[in-house]
Amino acid sequence: MTIQSIPAGGALAAQAAASAAEAAASVEPGLRALVVAGIAAAHAEAVDRDARYPAEAMAAAKQQRLLGLTVPRELGGEGASLAAAADVCYALGRACASTAMIYAMHLTKVACIVDHGRGQPWQEGLLRRLCAEQLLLASSTTEGQGGGNVRSSAAAIERDGDAVTLDRAATVISYGAEADGIVTTARRAPDAAASDQVLAVFLKEDYTLERLSGWETLGMRGTSSIGFRLRARGGADQILAVPYARIHAESMTPVSHILWSSAWAGIAAGAVERAQAFTRQAARGAGGQMPPGAAHYGRAAASLRSLRALITEGIARYAAAGEAGSLGSLDFQTAITMLKVDTSELALAAVSSAMRACGLAGYRQDGPFSIGRALRDILSAPIMIHNDRITANLAATALLSTVPASLRD
Repeated sequence: MTIQSIPAGGALAAQAAASAAEAAASVEPGLRALVVAGIAAAHAEAVDRDARYPAEAMAAAKQQRLLGLTVPRELGGEGASLAAAADVCYALGRACASTAMIYAMHLTKVACIVDHGRGQPWQEGLLRRLCAEQLLLASSTTEGQGGGNVRSSAAAIERDGDAVTLDRAATVISYGAEADGIVTTARRAPDAAASDQVLAVFLKEDYTLERLSGWETLGMRGTSSIGFRLRARGGADQILAVPYARIHAESMTPVSHILWSSAWAGIAAGAVERAQAFTRQAARGAGGQMPPGAAHYGRAAASLRSLRALITEGIARYAAAGEAGSLGSLDFQTAITMLKVDTSELALAAVSSAMRACGLAGYRQDGPFSIGRALRDILSAPIMIHNDRITANLAATALLSTVPASLRD
């Protein structure tokens, strides 16, 4: 199978897609994100209540040409920076947590292909098609008893001439049934070690999904993170040539941690905004006297400021490490890994403080100051690749390194 040219629709379809992309690109990504956020907010309650995929918001994201935002211009994208992508995740997070997280996961997969698939005709063809058709990519990195250990795979790539197959029992594939393709880890070969992994891309026509489990959760209900058995068959060129260990360190971890954190910051910002409105209204009603929960609002606002600063610093650190060729260094890997831990805890603290600032009005599910959905959604942050797993892994790694003798070491 080849995807180097635009399929089905011919020259007219390609011309229409190019015109739409050009029109969308003329508008700032932030403004287009606000359009999508407005639609996401209108449907967020139903998405949460029914635990359903945010179809309306994601359709709007496609219409606004946001799915190819960070793909280089020479491959049909806009070449937007990671900072611009993070701003989009933040805007979406303020409106609908599930929409923001889906978008963040999609762009993480795109980053892996952009960073490590260049020079591979199939992968570059995929990126062109993704931009033209606004394809949505899902992720499959967890399976079986390994849970959140994304650096270990049970299922292996099987080779049959120029074809490859994969049979994988995935613990979750978020929005898998709705995606246009799945980017998955796997053992390089049946005789390879669990940590000897590759990253493969399969499109919807390449695989079948058999449902293994449901998704009845406290929050992030619209991500539809259902367990599936993934059976895929494609060409050998659908496997990225770079070992997954390098992809994981240089792209998967830093981009996901930055974009997830931005989505969580957006959730926190939405909660803090409600707490601010409640505090102002309560103060006006009391003749200017601050309500009892005002101190909690101050803590929420401070946590949000710290959270945003951490993300900004993380983006700058990633750019600097990329330029210096030090993405694989222990210092960078420690910092970018701890970014996820610190931002998830800060976002939870901000939303919790916002809830206390609003008191009963925040605890209620049916008022303009309700924080309930934001709190349920943000509770997923510390356990989405569990913080305890991350810190334990970092401790094990630190045992093998030398304690610096000075500030300059």
